[in-house]
Amino acid sequence: MQDYKKIDHEKNKDVVLRYIPGHFITPNSHVNYYMDLSDMKARQREARATGEELADLYLASEVIDTILCINGTEVVGAYMANKLTKAGMISANRHKTIYITSPENNIIGQMMFRENNQHMIKGKQVLVLIDAATTGSTLKSAISSIRFYGGTPVGISAIFSVATQIENIPIRSLYSTKNLPDYASYRSDSCPLCAKNIPIDAICNGFGYSTVQ
Repeated sequence: MQDYKKIDHEKNKDVVLRYIPGHFITPNSHVNYYMDLSDMKARQREARATGEELADLYLASEVIDTILCINGTEVVGAYMANKLTKAGMISANRHKTIYITSPENNIIGQMMFRENNQHMIKGKQVLVLIDAATTGSTLKSAISSIRFYGGTPVGISAIFSVATQIENIPIRSLYSTKNLPDYASYRSDSCPLCAKNIPIDAICNGFGYSTVQ
């Protein structure tokens, strides 16, 4: 694969979006850019900067009791919660703190929570945190799961997002198609890159990518 390109965040030099143009398969679509958010999710300095910038989007927001982390965003979520609690974000939890949790996927791909974790969702105001929101399929599943377990989804936070809302819930992101205006996501059965016989560069998911060439 070719070298990464990058976009620096307008306010924080430690928040860097790395991406590669090409032809990539994700669990829900084909896309023309691979977003490499691994350092933002796992490198302490970048994760802290990313979490704090995301928190700034919610400082004057509604009550947040729980941050539901999707695709390995737990470290970012923890820094986000730390910034929110330091800034005096209201929490309805007894200990006045914010839960950080992740869902488990059952054998048919539905998001679920074991009995010992359900209290983090039931009766809670839940913010969904995801690395990249493209087709919205994963977010719809997360919202459905929150409601099933008795929680209330109050917002969606993303590092990169194509959409601005899902099911009337606003998405607040650090990067969007304003930064990559030619970003495109296609259904697998109607992908113009496939129609042009452009080779697939890699298969991607929330853990990363595997090249196929």
